[in-house]
Amino acid sequence: METLTSLFTAINGVVWGPLMLILLLGVGLYLQLGLKLMPIRKLGLGFSLLWQGRDKPGADASDKHGEISPFNALMTSLSATIGTGNIAGVATAIALGGPGAVFWMWITALVGMATKFAEALLAVRYRETDSTGNHVGGPMFYIKNGLGKKWMWLGGAFAFFGAVAAFGIGNTVQSNSVADALDSTFGLPHWITGVVIMVLAGAVILGGIKRIAKVAGKLVPIMAIAYISAGIVVLIVNASEIGSAFSMIFYYAFNPHAAMGGFAGAAVMAAIRFGVARGIFSNEAGLGSAPIAHAAARTKNPVRQGLIAMLGTFIDTIIVCTITALVILTSTVWIDGEEGASLTALSFEAALPGIGNQIVSIALAVFAFTTILGWSFYGEKCFQFLFGTRSIMLYRTLFVLAIPLGAMAQLGFIWLMADTFNAMMAIPNLIALALLSPMVFKLTRDYFDGKEVLPGEDLPK
Repeated sequence: METLTSLFTAINGVVWGPLMLILLLGVGLYLQLGLKLMPIRKLGLGFSLLWQGRDKPGADASDKHGEISPFNALMTSLSATIGTGNIAGVATAIALGGPGAVFWMWITALVGMATKFAEALLAVRYRETDSTGNHVGGPMFYIKNGLGKKWMWLGGAFAFFGAVAAFGIGNTVQSNSVADALDSTFGLPHWITGVVIMVLAGAVILGGIKRIAKVAGKLVPIMAIAYISAGIVVLIVNASEIGSAFSMIFYYAFNPHAAMGGFAGAAVMAAIRFGVARGIFSNEAGLGSAPIAHAAARTKNPVRQGLIAMLGTFIDTIIVCTITALVILTSTVWIDGEEGASLTALSFEAALPGIGNQIVSIALAVFAFTTILGWSFYGEKCFQFLFGTRSIMLYRTLFVLAIPLGAMAQLGFIWLMADTFNAMMAIPNLIALALLSPMVFKLTRDYFDGKEVLPGEDLPK
């Protein structure tokens, strides 16, 4: 085990190192510039399409162009991204990189909007229909259908990394985080938490994407609005410190922060490194996970779904992560040396004594639960790509059974392995995004020139 741990530690240091962060930002910046900043300029159009794309009374749910509404496709992807990264990840970025890390999280999000747009566009453009009549897509399919058979091995690599990573980052790590939070706040034993999550998640996961999307479509907006509202209440209490918080974010993005209290200080490179890394961990732009959900959307045009998909990065990082960051920076707790979820909890508690800690614990539990739902679908589609449609129920069953094991286990090695495979998902995806960028640019131009382009036309032979 020590040898394996050393091996994965070494690999993790490379795949989450500066080169990977530069690659993620570089591809995103290339796409953003190639699209002439369209994802930023058309943000309002994206929200308009999102509203139009929700389930409506009397809508035809049997639309042959997909299984779930465009709105629920975004909610499914958000269910997997809005999670521990928004609570613990932001706190860790500030604890290790200082207030300036928040600025670099924002930059990552603005660049990542173009990445998410391209991922979803390609997912819909190159999706397939499986033997059960459901639409399947994602990086493995746009590699296969967009780059041709000689690149199949790259799609297989993504699917392998995704299927394995889902058990860690999207399952055992999440159930363990919930168990820890509920144990420390309410004294609930880990095994009870694990069993309850297994039963609740199993009832949803075993029903497939339509049930996952239906639950996500209701739970994600409610939980996001509730958390943001609680954060706004804290900011009203700490209103006098908001200006100072923004000043610190912008100043320390380009200047080192000296040590003070329990805070060890941070160089500018630390602010950049932890801001970018935690931003990507939170919104998953470039990892290739979200397009798997968007491929199931009922839509005839890939560009429209891309415009909706890019909102995921904006909502996750620019809105939810910013609320967390401002709550932390308007309190004085962050200079005491705390980090992770406990820093966020203490910051809420400082403004809302007696209930702040409970708010964060409940939010963490709900966020982690929905992350389990979203990642179950991602892992399932990766497994299906490798082993066929008949393997789906086996994967769902194993995924559900792993939940209580994660809640009760010591996850040091599992976290390390999952985090490594999570990063390794990005490599095949970023290669595909770069090589298929001409298609992204062409379809986008055609859409805004008034030409409708249907998915599945003129696929490479």
